Amino acid sequence: MSETIDYQPLHKAPISARGCYLLEAFNPPAVTADSPALLVMTDLSQMPSATIGADASLDEANQSMLARGVRLLFVVGEANVIAGVVTTVDVLGENPLLITQNRQTRRSDLRVADVMVPVDQVEALRIEDVKKANVGNIVTTLKLDGRAHAIVVGESKEGRQVVLGIFSASQIARQLGVQIQTHETARTFAEIEAVIARA
Repeated sequence: MSETIDYQPLHKAPISARGCYLLEAFNPPAVTADSPALLVMTDLSQMPSATIGADASLDEANQSMLARGVRLLFVVGEANVIAGVVTTVDVLGENPLLITQNRQTRRSDLRVADVMVPVDQVEALRIEDVKKANVGNIVTTLKLDGRAHAIVVGESKEGRQVVLGIFSASQIARQLGVQIQTHETARTFAEIEAVIARA
């Protein structure tokens, strides 16, 4: 028979009559185009990667992104091997509509595997290059690719390729002080470039 543990309640402290203050929430540092690129990279050694399975529905993918406050999910298979990536645009854009028309099926029948970008079509940045780059280099790279995200890869101690970080146009915009009101990538870059031009 297992022994029951007697958990004691914690003592309570009064709220100070002189005032009790909220801590400032973590805000990533403000940057300029010349700041080191690493300042705007989401470091996946510091926060868990947002992942989903290839057989999840599009609604599940959308809900997962909303719940985590991200616009990109890694689609993973066994042992966390990446099968592809899926973004808000992939899930909510016109691609699902085109697929349902071609297949004469319903959107609810589609799975993440139907709309994701397969891993063999995903290009990544090397951490060695990122360490030498600045924010302006990353903005130019994202704009040239016409994508709102870039993945950064490196090598593990075992010599396997691993994802180390992500660049997000919306995150870069926030750190540059740009208020982004849209999911539209082209408009995001136009606003980012306007801020860089004024700097």
